[in-house]
Amino acid sequence: MITMTEIARLTGVSQPTVSRVLNGNPNVGQEIRERVLACAKEHNYQCNALAKGLQGSKTMLLGVLVTDISNGFFADLAKAIEAAARKAGYTIILFNSDCDLEKERSYLDVVSRYRVDGVLVVPVKENGEELPDFAASLDIPVVAITKPAAALDAVYVDHRSAGALVAEHLAERGYRRFLFIGEEYDRKYLGFREKLAERGLAERTGSVAYESDRQLIHFLETWLRRPGGRTAVFAGNDIFALRTLSALRMLEVSVPRQAGVIGFDDTSTGRYLRPALSSVSQPIAAMAGEAVSRLLWRIDHPRAEEILDLALPAELVVRESA
Repeated sequence: MITMTEIARLTGVSQPTVSRVLNGNPNVGQEIRERVLACAKEHNYQCNALAKGLQGSKTMLLGVLVTDISNGFFADLAKAIEAAARKAGYTIILFNSDCDLEKERSYLDVVSRYRVDGVLVVPVKENGEELPDFAASLDIPVVAITKPAAALDAVYVDHRSAGALVAEHLAERGYRRFLFIGEEYDRKYLGFREKLAERGLAERTGSVAYESDRQLIHFLETWLRRPGGRTAVFAGNDIFALRTLSALRMLEVSVPRQAGVIGFDDTSTGRYLRPALSSVSQPIAAMAGEAVSRLLWRIDHPRAEEILDLALPAELVVRESA
């Protein structure tokens, strides 16, 4: 790869002049500018973004930290973030925390050493606890995406309202026993249970966080034996929903006649199942666009005190499973 020093030698100008041309400084004569740019293009000169960062200039790099890249939702989100960043002239560097708080901290520290201009983070913790304090120590702008985070700009879907939307739909469809697959602190479950409580169905609602498919099958088998009417399962994400559908097939439970299932994220896989999976759809492109836009604004306004807390609406996509 050609360097600025080699371009200077080939064009007969000084290395500082080459640097000014390649960094867009207007105080260079037109003839020299054209000569330097032609040489750089001919030899496929690539800007060293890290070196620019060390010099204090923008690197035009954004860090992106997601919790589970194996989940189709986060793969789609990363793709949408990349598209939004690219429109603004930025490139992204992607990291995966694997839902591990220590990895989240470690990767945020790593990404800051890459001298990125800013970072988009999917928080590991449900309410983004601890993230603001750690982000403050990085000295680069951080925006949370998909979950709120106190004292940080955040763009997300209101999971509590989405959970209530699912509860409303299932209750109206005649289901009378309700099971959430996921953690009880999940905002989706809180909204789900609150709405069911309003209808006098709180005592018919439960949750399970399982560690293996065998555990899930056992729990579903036990739950379905209880009296009280048809069961509806609300899964915290589409991966949990797909595993639930598989478990119900093994138990020879008919979906949706004997049990209904609704997922969360509306990833593409669920649309092609039989029965096709009902799921909550998040506005991925809008969320990515708003988050990138806010991060770029924060890069240009690092001392602004105004905090963005933008909750976008979700949509329940009803298919065959519920």
